[in-house]
Amino acid sequence: MVRAMRRGRAFWGAAMVGASVFALTACGAPPWAQGGGQGTPSASPTVTQTTVPQPVRNDLASGSTQRTLTAGAVGATVDYWSTLSMDKWTPTALKPVNLSMVTTVTPNDGQKVYLQRATMTAVPGNASQSFAPLSAQSDQTDAPGYLVLAPYSYSQTFNVGEVPADATFVTLQFTFEFLVQTTPTSNEFAKQTASDTLTVAIAGGGEATPAG
Repeated sequence: MVRAMRRGRAFWGAAMVGASVFALTACGAPPWAQGGGQGTPSASPTVTQTTVPQPVRNDLASGSTQRTLTAGAVGATVDYWSTLSMDKWTPTALKPVNLSMVTTVTPNDGQKVYLQRATMTAVPGNASQSFAPLSAQSDQTDAPGYLVLAPYSYSQTFNVGEVPADATFVTLQFTFEFLVQTTPTSNEFAKQTASDTLTVAIAGGGEATPAG
């Protein structure tokens, strides 16, 4: 009887040890949480940056533009436009630029205002460089010049020739030289000069993106 009780105690002790081992084992972290090489973290996606072409300024985007210039006592209102649509202002096209001008003088004591010479110089360029200017174009007459005091006006057409294929715009530099009578009956004149600049986009030049 004593021997049987000893066996029972031995069996019960062994069972308790086994349960303790099982409990310790069960409390450990599961294999998938132990970082034991059970999968490779996915690589971060590669971000590709794309350079977006910057819009090119175009002062004739709406078809025309008007400027008010001042040269001493002379105030000039100049309208610019082109009979060639902007989508056809390609590097090889002949690109006309039209202008119309009328002036006022302050104070207006009866003296006249004449335009002696108008000049346009076209300078092609892009975002990184300026190219050599095209040959200047001028309209000049004998002194004193064209009468441009309102209601008389002056009109002219200049042409922008071929520009480099890499050009995305052309800068048009205008110079207007006026002669103003010193008095209404005088044969003496005062010279005044006004300047203006327009930027016009080149269609397809260097894959330009025109702006308004």
